[in-house]
Amino acid sequence: MLLSDFDFELPKELIAAYPSEERTSCRMLCVDGTDGHLEDRHFYELPDYLRAGDVLVLNDTKVMRARLYGKKETGGAVEILVERLSGADRALCHVRASKSPKSGSSLILDGGGSLQVLERQGELFLLATTDGSDFYPLMESQGHIPLPPYIDRPDEPADAERYQTVYARDLGAVAAPTAGLHFDEAMLARLKAQGVEIQYVTLHVGAGTFEPVRTRDVTLHHMHQERMVLGEQCAQAVARARAAGRRVVAVGTTAVRCLESAAQHAQQEGLGPISPYAGETGIFIYPGYRYLAVDALITNFHLPQSTLIMLVAAFCGYERTMRAYAHAVAAGYHFFSYGDCMFLTQNPQASADLPPSACADANTGARAHEL
Repeated sequence: MLLSDFDFELPKELIAAYPSEERTSCRMLCVDGTDGHLEDRHFYELPDYLRAGDVLVLNDTKVMRARLYGKKETGGAVEILVERLSGADRALCHVRASKSPKSGSSLILDGGGSLQVLERQGELFLLATTDGSDFYPLMESQGHIPLPPYIDRPDEPADAERYQTVYARDLGAVAAPTAGLHFDEAMLARLKAQGVEIQYVTLHVGAGTFEPVRTRDVTLHHMHQERMVLGEQCAQAVARARAAGRRVVAVGTTAVRCLESAAQHAQQEGLGPISPYAGETGIFIYPGYRYLAVDALITNFHLPQSTLIMLVAAFCGYERTMRAYAHAVAAGYHFFSYGDCMFLTQNPQASADLPPSACADANTGARAHEL
């Protein structure tokens, strides 16, 4: 399965640099999984597409002020992106500099204070506060909201609110679960009143979500690991819904990865259709994968050749996905984190709708990578 199958032309002006004026006012392209029919709607019309008994699954991770700026002892500028905290006074970080810092050296922060480079771990650096103070307050006082690399501007005060879901509560992400940015409190209340059951999972989105696929054959790509928790309450709600023939609606690809990881784990352990799961997941979903737990999906528009568009193609079918993206470009939808969104119901034949390069081998793509 070739990476080039997932390429498309995206005019730069369609990349959203700012969010819509109101959270629910973005456009929403609806894709019917049974016949591929497309409808141009708005997110405030989402209740028209949900029904009583649906289980809506949201990712409640909270974005950290994870970007810090400073200098090396030699004076060279550094940009630090915290990937995850690994103790009260230390964190695993990406460090961007003209030359990689050496173990034992210090990084002087622009806002005062310094960090010590303890060691390198692959592409990441383990950094610690030099005075033993907690890392989190340092991020809160000096850190910046880590806007994605395709938003070509510095973060602004408004981003502290808008690059965060209204239900964010579990601190640990360096990127927002962006499909959730369209919900406001009024929308959530409206859906509850309609009889939609709302459940939460946690997946702390890492910077690896922006890493490009570097293999020509996408099936050789290995996903980064991210921390996730799907608890007992959510697992039971999903199991009840599936047993009763009600839909499970995932808000964003991160919720999809949680649900499918937990379903895979349950299947492997003989625990039923889904069970609680807490740990790391590196699940990689691409065309040919048969979904175990998700019936409908709300998601933003993703980068060309990204693992996220591959996940959508596995859900909707390759041809329908690429046709929907071509429609979105032609209709001027806005893309990526602050852009518009899609509502998709599952295509029952999606696992057989493979990219052209995969058609010669019926087994290609018919799995997800192990947890």
